[in-house]
Amino acid sequence: MNKLLELISKNNDFTTAQLAAMLNKSEDEIKTEIKELEDKGIIKGYKAVIDWNKVEDADVTAIIELKVTPRPETGFDDTAKIVMSYENVESVYLAASSRYDLIATVKGKTIQEIAEFVSKRLSTLENVIGTATSFVLTQYKGDGIVFYGTDEEEQRSMVL
Repeated sequence: MNKLLELISKNNDFTTAQLAAMLNKSEDEIKTEIKELEDKGIIKGYKAVIDWNKVEDADVTAIIELKVTPRPETGFDDTAKIVMSYENVESVYLAASSRYDLIATVKGKTIQEIAEFVSKRLSTLENVIGTATSFVLTQYKGDGIVFYGTDEEEQRSMVL
């Protein structure tokens, strides 16, 4: 993997000067490489990673699996495009599974809101033949960052 991409994906707060020092390159080389990666669409954006477990009134997250009948010529792509067009859908994956074809992560204010979204939007899509919804209770790790068990108090309670 490209070392620059690896560093940026782990911490996008690094300055170009810090990246240059870590990669033994000039700051101008790093700026040029980042610009090229952005122009090629390899770097899609930058975001903060939030520990939603610690946020009061945080949204509910669900993992929704969809069984889909693929379409001639486009396979699963047409359905994936429809699913990812919904604002509350955070990610969509094509899965190699014997039971489900697409996996989506969805956010909502309540469990009921997500249930309604599944029953009125996803389940009614022409070639969706089944869904399974799992609600996230605790996120232990996300985007390569450990959220649970990192505080001293949490680690002590896990030992007891």
